[in-house]
This record gives sequence, structure tokens and C-alpha cells, in this order.
Amino acid sequence: MLHTFAISASGMTAERLRMDTIANNLANANTTRTAEGGPYRRQVPVFAVRETRVPARRGRFTGAGVRVVGIQHDPSPPRLVYDPSHPDAGPDGYVAMPNVDVVREMVDLITASRAYEANVTAFNTAKSMAMRALDIGRA
Repeated sequence: MLHTFAISASGMTAERLRMDTIANNLANANTTRTAEGGPYRRQVPVFAVRETRVPARRGRFTGAGVRVVGIQHDPSPPRLVYDPSHPDAGPDGYVAMPNVDVVREMVDLITASRAYEANVTAFNTAKSMAMRALDIGRA
């Protein structure tokens, strides 16, 4: 039963990180100058299956939730916007803007929020089942 709680908790942790990353992308959607130089680059979290050995499966690896591998930069090029009055405009008058698409980020935010809610529901269902099993054991 604890295995189920761990799977849901890892999903909630991953989706929370995803929402934080999306919020960071949205906050920097107009940042044209960073410490690394150039415009802000969209960040994307990378997840992988958290594997564990389960004794009942004779030592084979099975999925036991999700883990964060890291956060990578989106390799797509920056958007070029013609604004010769902008302080970061090049000699041709174009400004390199971040590769953040606000609509895409909002869709990703809604998806992450729904996935978080699904993990909360799974966690609460497992908790309810455990409580019912304890009630049956007392009777």
C-alpha cells in the first residue's frame, strides 16, 4: 500500500516542478538579456521512470513513479522582432526575443495542473482503501 502512496507523491512532486518551470518561463517571456548573454531560453523539465526492485518479481525492475532527470533548455531559436528603438536591437533593427510561446505555456500549465489533481485523487483513493482495510481488520 505504501508503494501506491510513493507513486502518487512522486507524480505530484514532478508536476509541481513542471508548474514552477512553466511559471518561470512565463515570467521571463519578454526577457531579452540574461547573465549568460542573449534572450531567455525556455526551460523544460525532463522526467524518467523511477525504477525499483520488487521482491515478488524476482528482482526485476519495475516502475515506481517518476523522477526528475533535469531541466533542459528548449533548443528552438529565439523569435526575431523588428524594433529598432529597443536597447537590445541589433544593427538590422531586430531584437532576439525569448522562445517562449505564452499560449503553449498556458496549455502546459493546465495539463500539469490536471495531472497534479489526478495524482491527488489517486493518493486519496489509496488512503481511503487503506482506511477501509483497517476498518475490516478491526471488525
